[in-house]
Parts: sequence; structure tokens; C-alpha cells
Amino acid sequence: MIAKIMKGSDFKGVVYYILNDEKGTQIIDADGLFLENNDTIAQGFIGQAQMNPRVTKVVGHIALSFSKEDAPRLNNVVMAQIAREYMERMGIKNTQYIIGRHFDKEHPHVHIAFNRIDNNGKTISDRNDRFRSERICKELTKMYGLHFANGKEQVKIDRLREPDKTRYELYQILKTEVGRCGNWNVLVNNLKRQDVEVNFKHKEQTDEIQGIIFTMNGYRFNGSKVDRLFSYSKIDAALRRNSYEERQEQSNQQQAYQKDASPVSDNGGNLIIGSLGLFSPNNMPEEQQPYDPYLRNKKKKKQRKINR
Repeated sequence: MIAKIMKGSDFKGVVYYILNDEKGTQIIDADGLFLENNDTIAQGFIGQAQMNPRVTKVVGHIALSFSKEDAPRLNNVVMAQIAREYMERMGIKNTQYIIGRHFDKEHPHVHIAFNRIDNNGKTISDRNDRFRSERICKELTKMYGLHFANGKEQVKIDRLREPDKTRYELYQILKTEVGRCGNWNVLVNNLKRQDVEVNFKHKEQTDEIQGIIFTMNGYRFNGSKVDRLFSYSKIDAALRRNSYEERQEQSNQQQAYQKDASPVSDNGGNLIIGSLGLFSPNNMPEEQQPYDPYLRNKKKKKQRKINR
């Protein structure tokens, strides 16, 4: 179960979208409204919103989507119950709303339209609504034993609109590049070649980096808005981990090479360096031979005899 939250000022527009006949809409729950037709529903919303004219974005619109694996068990009664539970936990209560179920896609989903001006003329808060919504969706998915989807991995990109389409494309690029780069310079250059611009956000009047912004196709995204994995701190940690693993691999390869090239003995007890013995002590240049005091003294005695 996931939720997409939207806000606006046009009740008529959202009512006509939700109650579109082409989507096979069924109103599965409502409160505080006359359901005679689309216009009477919209007028009911507008009338209550006028109780607090200072608020401009009075329209609340939330789409709740479920996995197609849950379709057999999600009848209208169950979906209405889940939607009401979601609204209650989000603090959307004591206000007008309609819940319409659409049948135009393979996965079950409902649209909630509600008045952000409640029945007493007070504003329903939207503070941290997206963070709260994500937590509540996970709680309800677990509570009702629903299927946990694999997030962005199952997104159907051909159905996305901008800027969500670009955000998803950027997610795929970052997933690949952050997973294989070992430092920021390499990452920034690789992203630049794919038309992704990187900018860092600094703490006021300091060089301390606090965040990161990606620009692609004219759209700007904070790293954490693309995905929580791509905040500046998490990318930095991933790059450091990649660099460490790369150094470890190089060290292991070097040790393996040195082991293969280490001296071994033949059957006669003679040392052979390398597989062919081409660089055994007798064949090596004198300056590269290991220091041996006995051989050195022997050569000095031989030189004295020649001089005599």
C-alpha cells in the first residue's frame, strides 16, 4: 500500500477527475456531502471551504494504491475501511470527504477527496504529511496482512508523468553509479556524461556540505527526494565503502601474486624463484643478488690472488 498526496484549490476539477465514468468509478464512502451529482458535491466542498478564506489550498486529494496480489481480498468494504483508518491516523477527520474506487488499472486503488477546512472552520494540518503517510502506509499494510511491494523496482515507467518519470530515470542512474564508484570525482563525472548535473548545498558561509541536488531534464531534485539512499551522507558512506572494498581487493590480488612468485625448492634442495628458475641467484645480476657474507669474502680472496 502506498499513498500519493496532492493539494490544490479546485474542488470541481478533483471531483470530476475522481468520478470519471471512463474509470468505472464507484463511490465507496462519503460524509458531509450531497451525492446527487458532481456539481452538488463540488458545491458542498466549496461552501464549507469559505468558512476559512485565508487558506488557498483547501483541496486534499490522496490516491491509495495496493498491490495487484491483494486484489482478490480487496472488496469495496475492505478498501473503504482501510481508507478511513488511513485518514484517521493522518488527522483527516471531522470534515467532508468522498472515496471513489477506480477500475482502470490492474492494481486496486482509491482516490480520496477531502476538505482541508473541517466542519468547525479549522484547517487540517499538512505538516510532515508525506513522512507520516509513509509510516502509516507501512503500518496498515502490516496490520491488514497486505503485500509489501518492492518499491521503485516494479514501477511501470511508461505510465509515469513528469517530473516523476525523470525522477525514476535518475533513480536508476544513481543506483548504478553510486554502486560502482569509489569517490565523488568519478561519480560526478559519470553522472555528467549522462546529462545529470550535481550541486552541493553548504552550511551557511562554510565549506561544510549539508546536502546534494541533482538536475536532469530541467528538473531539480534533492538527493533524498529521489530516494533515501541518495542523501549526501548516504552516498558519501557508500563511496567510502566502495573505495575500501576496492583497496581490499587490490591488496588480496597483490598478496596472491607475491605468493605465486615466492621461492620454492626443487627435489635437490636448490632454491628456484619463479616457475622456470630464470632469476635464480646464479643467473641474477650481482647488484640484484641477495647479500651473502660468505660469498663476498670468497670473492675478495680470489681478487687478492689475481692481483699478486
